[in-house]
Amino acid sequence: MEFDYIIVGGGTAGCVLANRLSANSKTRVLLLEAGKNDNYHWVHVPIGYLYCIGNPRADWMMKTAAEPGLNGRSLTYPRGKLLGGCSSVNGMIYMRGQAADYDGWRQMGNVGWGWDDVLPYFLKSEDHHDDARPLHSSGGEWKVSRQRLRWDILEAVQEGAKEFGIKPTPDFNTGTNEGSGFFEVNQKNGVRWNTAKAFLRPAMKRPNLQVMTEAHTRRVLLEGKRAVGVEFEHKGQLVQATARAEVILAAGAINSPKLLELSGIGQPDRLAELGITPLHELQGVGENLQDHLQIRTVFKVTGAKTLNEVVNSLWGKAKIGLQYALTQSGPLSMAPSQFGMFTKSDPSLETPDLEYHVQPLSTDKLGDPLHSFPAITVSVCNLRPDSVGATHIESTDIDRQPDIRLNYLSTERDRMVAVESIKQARKLMTAQVLQRYQPTEMLPGPHISTDDDLLREAGNIATTIFHPVGTCKMGSDDRAVVDAKLRVHGMEGLRVVDASIMPKIVSGNTASPVIMIAERAAEMILASAR
Repeated sequence: MEFDYIIVGGGTAGCVLANRLSANSKTRVLLLEAGKNDNYHWVHVPIGYLYCIGNPRADWMMKTAAEPGLNGRSLTYPRGKLLGGCSSVNGMIYMRGQAADYDGWRQMGNVGWGWDDVLPYFLKSEDHHDDARPLHSSGGEWKVSRQRLRWDILEAVQEGAKEFGIKPTPDFNTGTNEGSGFFEVNQKNGVRWNTAKAFLRPAMKRPNLQVMTEAHTRRVLLEGKRAVGVEFEHKGQLVQATARAEVILAAGAINSPKLLELSGIGQPDRLAELGITPLHELQGVGENLQDHLQIRTVFKVTGAKTLNEVVNSLWGKAKIGLQYALTQSGPLSMAPSQFGMFTKSDPSLETPDLEYHVQPLSTDKLGDPLHSFPAITVSVCNLRPDSVGATHIESTDIDRQPDIRLNYLSTERDRMVAVESIKQARKLMTAQVLQRYQPTEMLPGPHISTDDDLLREAGNIATTIFHPVGTCKMGSDDRAVVDAKLRVHGMEGLRVVDASIMPKIVSGNTASPVIMIAERAAEMILASAR
């Protein structure tokens, strides 16, 4: 099996790369995906993410290590294992982040990654429902739509936020996302739009692109300091494929560093302890793991319709099923979060460091049944955490997940922001316009009052919103794994193209930034082949 390019990972980035690199009919491309096809009904119904997460049909089924900052709790850590990857199981929120995020990357020495540099790559693939807006475009593969339902209680929260200076914004994606608004989503007519549909399906018609599912890559094949191919398992057979030009890892922030380590690239002492011959030293592989931690506050309300009472009624369930079947709208078309706000934990900050996801539903903890009474969840996350973790393999068994340690709330600033987040969510619910709904705090509970108690409860109720990045970070320091062209330092013919290359996490949801990264990388890869 000989190709020009081998892409490991048919997820958010991999599908984009497969499309762009195979556009030249003279170039042979192999895309390897460990999971199955995305032809699973729960992938396409937006609310179906609830049935994909924790389901081995679509999820790698990972868990974090016990987190001291979360009072010893281990979190489930979903990662998409199917074509489309996490874009097949995520929250579908279209978010670029802030201009300052990318300007920060450039200021760290990553030339070509500032806001003005990356904006054209967001626009390249965008198909926005309103391309008359500034800084948007249409005709691309990545569909951006309005959500197809509304909730009075969420509109009331937006009105209430005005009382505290959080003003409505028509667009979160202009480089500054400060304000409140209803999230735009990656859907088409109320159906999830993943990168498999957007980028891969059209490209699969090309004879020069081969897509293999259930192909679990074991390692990158090296000759000296050059990547020459990969070894993978496919339906019980061990297969080797050769890459004449490049091997591109697009397996995500957990599995890309895992593959590097399995291939002998990483920290020599750590690899030697596992019986892996160190072939190339890179101290940063698996380090610099960053994520967004979300604190869920819950408020019971009266006189407002929420999803809780709808799904706890047989008639309600039948009604929303019929509504979706007939119109592809209503609760089954919901993204996990409909309404959002970006604001500051400290008014002295230049840009927002908090993101709210407000939902017309509630539960004791994620995965539990919804409450029987009307309530809303006001979740808030620290967009720019100081806490940094790591992920490393603990075995040469490719079926064993790596050790994942986020070190949530391990810095004084992150702990301070967590406490302030809960206080701010509480303050928001005192807005005059919301008093007709009589909001009553249920989580963490009004009896939790001191900062120490609030921090302890934050550790009890916080959870990830599944945005791991940074483990093969871009840069030129001694912990950087790839350079500004995403080439692995000290290696030839090997790149990493996914969320792992982010030197710092972006101030928002991560799917669309990963698509931008893949668009930018594809152009660089093709340019280097000329």
